[in-house]
Amino acid sequence: MTAVILATACAIVYGTADFCGGLATRRSRVLSVVTLSQIAGLALILAMPPFLPGAFSEGAISWGLGAGVAGAAGLVLFYRALATGVMSVVAPTTAVTSAALPVLFGLAGGERPEAMALVGVVLALLSVLLVSRSPAKEQRSSASSIIAALAAGAGFGGFFILLAQAPDESGLWPLVGARLASVTMVVLVAVLTRRSLRPGAGALGIIAAAGVLDMAANVLFLLAQQHGMLSLVAVLVSLYPASTLVLARYVLGERLHAVQVAGVAFALGAVALIAVA
Repeated sequence: MTAVILATACAIVYGTADFCGGLATRRSRVLSVVTLSQIAGLALILAMPPFLPGAFSEGAISWGLGAGVAGAAGLVLFYRALATGVMSVVAPTTAVTSAALPVLFGLAGGERPEAMALVGVVLALLSVLLVSRSPAKEQRSSASSIIAALAAGAGFGGFFILLAQAPDESGLWPLVGARLASVTMVVLVAVLTRRSLRPGAGALGIIAAAGVLDMAANVLFLLAQQHGMLSLVAVLVSLYPASTLVLARYVLGERLHAVQVAGVAFALGAVALIAVA
């Protein structure tokens, strides 16, 4: 139950971070938002270890660095897929892939969830697919954008898998390694492409909020997987688009379509099934 609560809270915080990031991209360039939010998250995680137990080790940092590289690569590929493909295809492809890989990895590693929990996993994957659907007219995505979306999902899934391999006694040190790697990668991309990282007027606060919330969600994920099975924790975390949709509905007044409402309902059902298993 502790893992379910932490993973569900993680999904809510991830979704809120994405909502803030989406607002920020309306005022600033995407690379500026990504880079500055990553730096804000790094500042938070560097301040947290003294307040939470954890042993610094080479293994903790190494697994964290690997996770950071995978996550940053997934982010770059995701934006590339969005730039060349259709969001209604790219978003669910990426989300379901990032959720499915940790589930398969956990099952292959010997995790055996209860039958009820497995039903919840299937329901959760269906929820992600429905929630991520766009009401836009159906269009065809190129093969390259679909491949990029699959690769992005693999990067995000790899982030969760690699982070979960760090020793349980490492505390938050794996996240320090992960964020150092991701910040280095996005700054390098900015330098190589000669893109300005200056935020738009009035955007710095929301960018910082997105970065802090994203790192808080990472902390919740790390704690959740230490208390439960990766195959269940990762799929609960993947429900984050539902909270983004709810915020868009009640903060921005955006209309939810029937298929997305069904996705949110399935998400709640998935959490309930996994919790009682």
